[in-house]
Amino acid sequence: MFTGIVEETGEVVDVTDTDDGRRLRIAGDTVLSDVTHGASIAVSGVCLTVESFDAESFTVFLASETVEKTYLGTVVAGDLVNLERAMPGDGRFDGHLVQGHVDTTAEVLAVEEVGEDWWFTFDLPEGYGQYVVEKGSVTLDGISLTVAERGDGQFSVAIIPTTYDLTNLSDKEPGDEVHLEVDVVAKYVENMLDGYTDRLA
Repeated sequence: MFTGIVEETGEVVDVTDTDDGRRLRIAGDTVLSDVTHGASIAVSGVCLTVESFDAESFTVFLASETVEKTYLGTVVAGDLVNLERAMPGDGRFDGHLVQGHVDTTAEVLAVEEVGEDWWFTFDLPEGYGQYVVEKGSVTLDGISLTVAERGDGQFSVAIIPTTYDLTNLSDKEPGDEVHLEVDVVAKYVENMLDGYTDRLA
């Protein structure tokens, strides 16, 4: 489990495509401080398992399903990704409950600088609108964010300077994709209510 508080941006330094998926080698700093073989690291919101590591980088494998459902299937050496280690049992819960199980991708529709902040607008893919509510939580590229405005088929978030500077959002522009993970609590509630209404029928 993660909290959506990105610890650092890492750089993809090598990509190897195989018949079964692709392997990424990612340079990092903070996330390597206590890394172990088999550790979970969220890479732009995608929970991946560390295969190997050295003092400067770690390697993860993307199965074919991950390649198909995320944009990690198109990243190249030099691209920046957001990194967060799995939350320890005694850790501080600063964001919200993030699984690292990306639901879909969303397209950046607009980026606007407003004073010191940034206003990002994204499209809301069909089938996910019921999970995204104004002032609710959403995870974009592994970043825990609050929905500032919800429109017809789109939503916006306000990005403070610290988040803009410490994540890969500073590299995003209209037309780019981000990973979208909706609030899992909303999905659990929907599932429970479906069962409840079925029993009432």
